[in-house]
Amino acid sequence: AGSTGVWVGEKEKKKICAIGVRASRWVTMHGLAFNINVNLEYFNNIVPCGISDKGVTSLNKVLGSTVNFKDVEKKFYNQFKKVFNINIEDAEKI
Repeated sequence: AGSTGVWVGEKEKKKICAIGVRASRWVTMHGLAFNINVNLEYFNNIVPCGISDKGVTSLNKVLGSTVNFKDVEKKFYNQFKKVFNINIEDAEKI
């Protein structure tokens, strides 16, 4: 509770997706980072999202196998389109 992003895990919550929004000088910026097939060792060198008391994980770690990026991309696009009731023309190439 109170932490942005997408968290997974029953006992120990770990961040699998970071979500950010920023507004400055009348300009908004937004984005997300979804850890799919990530070498989690790199996170040992930083404090991800400024949160030092919780860990990070990836989809392949949660599922126990390498994940096809294109499959995730298609599923993410379809769900995004459905949730926000939009059509993204450039994404049709996916």
